[in-house]
Amino acid sequence: MSARDRSTRNAQGPPAQAPTRRFAGPLASRTIFLSRFRRAATYALALVAVTLVVGMIGYRALEKLSWLDAFHQSALLLSGMGPVVDMKSDAGKIFDGIYALFCGVILLASTGLMFTPVIHRLLHRFHIEDARD
Repeated sequence: MSARDRSTRNAQGPPAQAPTRRFAGPLASRTIFLSRFRRAATYALALVAVTLVVGMIGYRALEKLSWLDAFHQSALLLSGMGPVVDMKSDAGKIFDGIYALFCGVILLASTGLMFTPVIHRLLHRFHIEDARD
């Protein structure tokens, strides 16, 4: 090998390697995203509906409220507004307190459940993923 060949070879260096791809693949189609969002929204609304029915039954059984008043009380607690009717019995007060705490958790859980597909899509859109080194 001549000196000229060696100098040319050293100037070029080793063959270039393809860069390691560290980003996520293309986004899922809009149809897939909307089906995921619909499924998450269905689960969140079902969770809220079941919690609302439990509250209505509890207020109806323990405080003898009408179905409309039981719905009103349950819906306002579930939405985070607060109670409307003062509880008269000790059992009603205990149920009201536990139900209010439970409604706070359900409100946060259902909101998180609804926004999960949106946040997931945003993370993929901006190519944010775990580093697996």
